[in-house]
Amino acid sequence: MRVEDILKTKDTRIITVRLRETVETAAKLMKSENISALVVKDVCRTEGNVVMGMFSERDIARALVNHGPSMLQMRVEQLMSKKLISCKPEDELRHVLHLMVSNNIRHLPVMAEHVLVGVISVRDLIGLRLTELDEEAKTVEAQTAN
Repeated sequence: MRVEDILKTKDTRIITVRLRETVETAAKLMKSENISALVVKDVCRTEGNVVMGMFSERDIARALVNHGPSMLQMRVEQLMSKKLISCKPEDELRHVLHLMVSNNIRHLPVMAEHVLVGVISVRDLIGLRLTELDEEAKTVEAQTAN
């Protein structure tokens, strides 16, 4: 299975935050959207919106420990992951899992020709696996009933 197969089942809306927004703004956005990470974008005059990285609940927790409540007024760019790790729609899910495990991350922006087309998360992969397990269980039950 490929990343694009999972993206087809998801909402097409991608929630983003700008580099210079405050952590407080980002946290409120994550709460209101019930998500645990945001794609961080910046505006480049020649290229439009450019994906710069990811900002997650983990970044907020680390900032709280390191800076205390004042971290809410810090800018997202000060705390976000600096190394952009992404995948492509045509990537196999096995590759995505390797990227997540080897980089200790739970969310990956999906890029096609340098354009953000989605985000894939550990939750998406767990949901897919749960569906597969449910289908396997139904098959076993049907075989056992016969």
